[in-house]
Amino acid sequence: MNFVFFSPHFPANGADFCDRLKKAGATVLGIGDAPYDALNGKLKSALSEYYRVADMEDYEPVFRAMGHFIHKWGRIDRFESLNEHWLELEANIRTDFNIYGTKLDFVKNLKRKSRMRAFFRKSGVETIAQRKCSDRAGAMTFIRRVGYPVVVKPDSGSGASNTFKISNTGELDQFFRDKPEDVTFVMEQFIEGLVVTYDGLVNRDGDVVLAASHRYDQSVMEVVNKDRHMSYTCFPHIRPAVEEAGRKILKAFDVRERFFHIELFETRDDRIIALEVNMRPPGAWMTDAINYTFDIDVYAAWADMVVKDAAGGPYEGKYFTAYASRKRHLRYLHSHEDVLAAHGDKIVHHQAIEEVFSRAMGNYAYQLRSKDQAALREAVAYIHAERA
Repeated sequence: MNFVFFSPHFPANGADFCDRLKKAGATVLGIGDAPYDALNGKLKSALSEYYRVADMEDYEPVFRAMGHFIHKWGRIDRFESLNEHWLELEANIRTDFNIYGTKLDFVKNLKRKSRMRAFFRKSGVETIAQRKCSDRAGAMTFIRRVGYPVVVKPDSGSGASNTFKISNTGELDQFFRDKPEDVTFVMEQFIEGLVVTYDGLVNRDGDVVLAASHRYDQSVMEVVNKDRHMSYTCFPHIRPAVEEAGRKILKAFDVRERFFHIELFETRDDRIIALEVNMRPPGAWMTDAINYTFDIDVYAAWADMVVKDAAGGPYEGKYFTAYASRKRHLRYLHSHEDVLAAHGDKIVHHQAIEEVFSRAMGNYAYQLRSKDQAALREAVAYIHAERA
């Protein structure tokens, strides 16, 4: 298998994906904008060739890089970045070179929240009332139907960037005064609840070969807009209602040979409501949370599935794994040294977060695991405790 990995240097776990692809037997070729000398040793060892382009947003140099690879290495079997940002570029390349995977005619269904709703309806999973938000009159028509508060977010994009809760007419007017003209927004009914995920791998036959679930402790929108810390837990077992909803959504989208990251709302009255679907690995260290929870190597499981069509597993959850971030501007009760001393027996990883991800993920984060969920909750509370 000739596998072209786009942007293998960023995010950093691209090196792990490339390393496992090579170990699974693939010839791994990279396209990126970083100088070759700036790549880390693991990534250099995994790549059979690296082609540098000046601007990864410019399609023509990427197209030429593919022509070069085909001339030198033969047919290209896969083209992936595992990154939401490059979804459309990937689909363009696959379409132009007839490479296996999601093509251009389907990619808008994955990029646009307004199009996702049709597939959620097809799946039979409850979804959020929504409408495109182009003018104030249309917004008021929607608000009269569902009431305040509502949430507005870009139709295309991931994370909680440019996502706002609007609770009254004054805030609505402010939104329309400030909103960028070149961004299409959707408005959704506000749901009181927290995000729970259904994450994992689905093979080329459409079968789920690995599944896990995370639950956030805070609203990611509030974390971003109020510049707060956040935490989540990866569970050793998936709630049956979450599993059922996730599998129905995967079937509706006809997902094959991919990571998936499905976000659902878990409400106070125990409803599961579809929110978003992403055909990529989950972010915020969640791939590593899956590794710690199941005692596996999810990077290798993915590579073996892609290269060898291997089923892997069965995968059995053994631990609860938690993520707890800190923000630089907040005054914490306990120092970093205090955290390591008090909960070092549970901490499996800790480091600073790249600045580009810090608004949602925090400036520094800890990953912890334990078979005792209560002990983890205590550790997260200790990390997040603030001075009065």
